[in-house]
Amino acid sequence: MRDMKLEPVILKTDVLIVGGGTAGCYAAITLAENSDAKVIIAEKANIKRSGCLAAGVNALNAYIVKGQTPENYLNYARNDAEGILREDLVYTMAEGFNRVTRKMEKLGLVILKDENGDYVARGNRNIKINGENIKPILASAVAEKENIQVLSRVNIIDYILKDGKVIGAYGFSTEKNIFYAIFAKAVICTTGGAAGLYKPNNPGFSRHKMWYPPFNTGAGYAMGIRAGAEMTTFEMRFIALRCKDTIAPTGTISQGVGAEQVNSQDEEYEKKYGVPKTSVRLYSTVMENKDGRGPCFLKTKGITKEQEQDLYKAYFNMAPSQTLRWIENGRGPASENVEIEGTEPYIIGGHTASGYWLDTKRASTLEGLFAAGDVAGGGPQKYVTGSFVEGEIAAFSALRFIKSKDHSALKEEEIKQKLEEVNRYLVGNEEGNESGLYGIEELEDAMQKIMDDYAGGISSGYVVNTEKLQIAGQRIEELLKLSKTLKAKDLHELMFIYEVVDRLYVSKVLIEHLKARKETRWHSFHEYADYPLKDDENWLKYVNSRYEAGEVKIIMRDLVKKGENYEHKN
Repeated sequence: MRDMKLEPVILKTDVLIVGGGTAGCYAAITLAENSDAKVIIAEKANIKRSGCLAAGVNALNAYIVKGQTPENYLNYARNDAEGILREDLVYTMAEGFNRVTRKMEKLGLVILKDENGDYVARGNRNIKINGENIKPILASAVAEKENIQVLSRVNIIDYILKDGKVIGAYGFSTEKNIFYAIFAKAVICTTGGAAGLYKPNNPGFSRHKMWYPPFNTGAGYAMGIRAGAEMTTFEMRFIALRCKDTIAPTGTISQGVGAEQVNSQDEEYEKKYGVPKTSVRLYSTVMENKDGRGPCFLKTKGITKEQEQDLYKAYFNMAPSQTLRWIENGRGPASENVEIEGTEPYIIGGHTASGYWLDTKRASTLEGLFAAGDVAGGGPQKYVTGSFVEGEIAAFSALRFIKSKDHSALKEEEIKQKLEEVNRYLVGNEEGNESGLYGIEELEDAMQKIMDDYAGGISSGYVVNTEKLQIAGQRIEELLKLSKTLKAKDLHELMFIYEVVDRLYVSKVLIEHLKARKETRWHSFHEYADYPLKDDENWLKYVNSRYEAGEVKIIMRDLVKKGENYEHKN
């Protein structure tokens, strides 16, 4: 396709929500129910089946069950994160878990109940749901609101900045030759975390069979990084312990039937490595394999036929490949243990504390920009309900912010310059050769190999050292330069280019965070060979960063406790 160019369309709204997933939809619903503010949701896919809940979910993993309190949940999250979390953010989330759950039930979410009418608990913090249609429920609630406009198939690429303030965002349609400049009095970023930075377990055709959605490419992080927003705790990576090859969740088995982790000698091994925590469950498995006692399993052999049927049903609702594998092999979990393995690392603020550095209003360090959900830092273990609560908080904060605010505007020349930058990626809009030096997949493969080899991927047992991280940083920088030569023959490929570029920016910041925390606090998540021990005396603090003049500036912040009203001061 030659001479394909995007044409500009300028839109104005009161609040722009970037990302129509869990937090984004809930934020929009909150805005619409509590104001007459005009809202635009810009979604890369379609909100009916987009985001982490696209295929559904079978439990709400953050809920205050009977006998528990928000303080208990904070203690759990604090212990799991080894103290590195924003207590104010986690506590304000926990206070709202049950409220947003009741709201979702009113919207039509089916929550399992016992004979007394109480929600069926799964452990101390979870309740069971029939959530295969949770995203369509949210989409329907959004569609009912007249003051919400949904832009589907629109890929947002950067914030619009004026005097250091966020006044909107740029993007383009993946279906029509349209370049959007969307001006807003406030912007709420609710995009997902970052998958695809590292080489995955399954190569080639199956490379996108991963734990976290492959379409979540760290766009929200990358836009914030390029705009100069302060980010936090990228070094607390998340690496999921999953069923081998299918990458299906293991929690349903371990909690549902009480299955222990055992090695090839049928020995329970997790407790040898310390108090059971999210990172320890993975680390213990890595070490058993390293020491020659693998493969490792969840011990399901001998469970009842009723329990086996329950597992079939549970996985058919959320990870059907696992149920199909059992059926095709003719060997279910009652007759054979389930082999487990770690995934590649991800950056995700819904499970760990990676993301934007926020105040308790969920405002970023850039005026006019708020964040919620996986992209929001400081509040690990938020899961679905925590993302709802953060979307709600960000919505109310945005409403307070936009009072008496007028739209800011840019000179036409600035919009034109951004449009030209985008159009240069399209084949036929450059001088000389129509094809770039490297293809999109080649650059993505190179990035994933660099991160795997030198920044603690699967091949190195998730371990990093200073020398390897130095090499990783240099080579990612080289790829960032090469990315400017990429070319797209259509709008779909243009989206892929921006996804690779975003991943490279996230990788660049991640590498600097891995280097900055000179200790090993979370085994496997951040396993630093040069500093193998935890150091509470020097490292009970946040590692933050800001991108300035092409360099990642590391900033150390003191811990923020529950009850403290943190506000941005610098």
